[in-house]
Amino acid sequence: MSTRAAAALARPFTLGSAELPNRIVMAPMTRAFSPGGVPGEDVAGYYSRRAAAGTGLIITEGTYIDHPSAGDVESVPRFHGEQQLAGWQRVVEAVHAEGGKIMPQLWHVGIQRAAGKPPFPEAPSVGPSGIALDGTEGAGTPLSVVEVDRIIEAFAEAAAQAERIGFDGIELHGAHGYLIDQFLWERTNRRSDEYGNSRAKFAADIVAAVRERVAADFPVVLRYSQWKADNYDAKLGADPEELSALLTPIAEAGVDAFHASGRRYWEPEFPEHDAQLNVAGWTKKLTGKPVITVGSVGLDKVFGMDTFSGAVAGVESIERLLERFERDEFDLVAVGRALLADPEWGQKVLEGRERELIPFSKDAIQTLH
Repeated sequence: MSTRAAAALARPFTLGSAELPNRIVMAPMTRAFSPGGVPGEDVAGYYSRRAAAGTGLIITEGTYIDHPSAGDVESVPRFHGEQQLAGWQRVVEAVHAEGGKIMPQLWHVGIQRAAGKPPFPEAPSVGPSGIALDGTEGAGTPLSVVEVDRIIEAFAEAAAQAERIGFDGIELHGAHGYLIDQFLWERTNRRSDEYGNSRAKFAADIVAAVRERVAADFPVVLRYSQWKADNYDAKLGADPEELSALLTPIAEAGVDAFHASGRRYWEPEFPEHDAQLNVAGWTKKLTGKPVITVGSVGLDKVFGMDTFSGAVAGVESIERLLERFERDEFDLVAVGRALLADPEWGQKVLEGRERELIPFSKDAIQTLH
C-alpha cells in the first residue's frame, strides 16, 4: 500500500501487550442487540467482520459493570454473569480469528439512568451528588463512600474478567456525562468529601484498582470528553491548565492511553492558543500518554442528538485527519458511524478505494450489519 492514508494509518502500534496492526480503531457505539445482556453470534459476526476488513482495534459498545444502577436498557450487553461473559469470550475468539484486537468498554451510566429502568428496575438512579446533567438537584441518590468503593471494585472485577477471557485490554467509559464523567464535571460533582475536593479521584481510583487486578502490561484506556450528552459546550477544563489538573492524576494512576472524544476532530479545543490542537492533541501534549482521536471521521455531518433518529451523512475526505497524523498530534483514530455503514471502511481507506465508501444512513443502525 502506497497511499497517503496507508503511510499514516497502516503503521503498527504497541499499546502495552497489545500489538495493533494499524492505527484504525472502531469507536464504541451502543447497539442494544444483546437480549438479557448476552452478546450472541450476531454480535460476534458484527465485530469480527470489521476486524477482517482492516480495523486494527475494536472497542466494543458500552457494557454494564456489575452494579444494579449501572444500566438502563435490557438489551445492552453486560460484563458480568456466566452467560454474558461466555458470550463475550466467543466475540473475542471471532475477532482474534480475523487477526484483530478487541477491548470491552466498561460502563456505568450514573445519574443519566431514570429510576425504574431495566435491567434492574428496583435500583435507584445514582450519581456523585444526585444532580442531573442539566443541574437539577435531587434527580437521584448521592453515592455514599461505601457505594463508591463498591463501584470501583465492580470496574476492577470487570477488567480482571476481561483479561481472563482473552480481551486485549479494556476501556473505561469516562465520557459524555456518564458516571465517571459526572465525578469529573463540576456541575454534577458538588461533594464535600475527598471525591469532591479532587474531581479526578474517582477516575484515578478506578484506574489504580484495575491496575492491581490485571497484568502490568494489560492496556487500560480511559475515554473522556469535554462535551456532555445534553451540553455540547460543556468543559471539564476551560483552558489547558485546568484540563491538565484533571488528567494528570489519572495518567499517574496507571492509565496507558486516553481516548479523547470530540465531535469534530478538526476543531481546535482552545482556539485562543497558538497550538491549534484538538482535544486529543492537547491530551497527548499535557499527559505524554498515547491518545486516540475521534469525531466525525470520514463523514460530512457531525455527530448530534439526531444521529440515531434518521440523520444521513455523506462520505468526506480524511485529508485533514492525515495532516494531523503526520504532525504526530495523536496516535490512533477511532471511526464511528462510517464503520457502522461500511464494515470495510478501514481496508478501503488504506487501499485508496475512497470512491467505494458507503455513506451513513439510519439503515446502518437498524441491524448488526
